[in-house]
Amino acid sequence: MEAEIMQFIEYLSREKHASGNTQVSYKRDLSQMQEYLKEQGVAQLEKVTKTVLNSYILYLEKEGKATTTISRMLASVKAFFHYEFSQGNIRRDPAELLKAPKVEKKVPVILSVEEVVSLLSQPDGNSPKEIRDKAMLELLYATGIRVSELIGLKTDDINLPVGFIICKDEHKERTVPFGKATRKALSQYLEEARPSLLKGEESPWLFVNCSGGPMSRQGFWKIIKHYGQKAGIKADITPHTLRHSFAAHLIGGGADLHAVQTMMGHSDMASTQAYRAYAGKEDSVRAAYHTAHPRS
Repeated sequence: MEAEIMQFIEYLSREKHASGNTQVSYKRDLSQMQEYLKEQGVAQLEKVTKTVLNSYILYLEKEGKATTTISRMLASVKAFFHYEFSQGNIRRDPAELLKAPKVEKKVPVILSVEEVVSLLSQPDGNSPKEIRDKAMLELLYATGIRVSELIGLKTDDINLPVGFIICKDEHKERTVPFGKATRKALSQYLEEARPSLLKGEESPWLFVNCSGGPMSRQGFWKIIKHYGQKAGIKADITPHTLRHSFAAHLIGGGADLHAVQTMMGHSDMASTQAYRAYAGKEDSVRAAYHTAHPRS
């Protein structure tokens, strides 16, 4: 079965132009399935049945895999067998009617406007590190971008005079605006802190660590945890918390859903509309947003 899996991965690369990460993910998921099937004495594609695959799902559940992980692995399995069936390599698709376990959606942590303002005010020193930290926090909340997009920004991706950044991935790019507070924080970072952190070296990355290298996800995770605790915020804050809060506050402040969808890079409106449920939780959120958050 290993040969068939490799042919499928080649198909994803050649025909579907799947990213390297996607190919690695599919290969990992299918290799795990192959290993399980091998232990069950199933080595040929034609011997794989719906019953065997259902037992694989139960096995994953017993192993304590998260429902989101199982759903992703099952999607890989379904795609693989659909491909094999379409190629005429098997007479029936054993994964066609398989159902993924229900994914319980976790309620995202939404900070109040006051909590966000408190968080953003924590890095108030003049050290290169604190100036950088403030710029990163301001930009993250002002734009709602993902942490991977934040640390992946290059100096060429930012337009300070106009006030916007360009977020890019393998398939598209989007322009996201930011306001005066973020422009001020970024200007100070670029003029004062970044040259000090780089120590005379050059780097294409907008945000660098204290050694002058590119900022990592783990590094920024520690930063936001530190300032969350310093602000006395009880909620478990992650970089994604500011993304959630950005969306909820904008929608609560009356922003157009399509505009928010574009800024966040959501592929479908349903993901954006989900924040409506949180936008109305504070009666004064609309007024508070416009008075306490001049960063939009």
